[in-house]
Amino acid sequence: MSSDNIPKPLHIGRNIERVRKLRGFTQEYVSKGLKITKQAISLIEQSEQIEEERLKEIADVLGVTLEGLKGFKEEGVFYHTNNFYESATFNNSAASTHNFTVENPLEKIIELYESLLKSEREKVEILLKKIKE
Repeated sequence: MSSDNIPKPLHIGRNIERVRKLRGFTQEYVSKGLKITKQAISLIEQSEQIEEERLKEIADVLGVTLEGLKGFKEEGVFYHTNNFYESATFNNSAASTHNFTVENPLEKIIELYESLLKSEREKVEILLKKIKE
């Protein structure tokens, strides 16, 4: 799929900010990855348009594809999350055996995401240490 087929977002800076926050990254983290100031990241997140080469660099630091960054829509995140839970099966007998209750599925999603994110960050730290050695 070529990047020409991807519709341009109305405000690419907002996409960058949302993806950064969903990935759990701070502006400082992204600024270090791009070797620019935190204030420059703030300006980027306020920009409606950004040159293609810079977008590629930002996507790399955020750990997403250029197409994913350009085409990011929050509705898509909720769609995929909802479809995941709708297609999941649940065994009531297993729940009663383990006293398992889900009070708020969104909280559980966030908890799981944060756990996975922590694991990925630990992997990145290990790889960065190996690179420095």
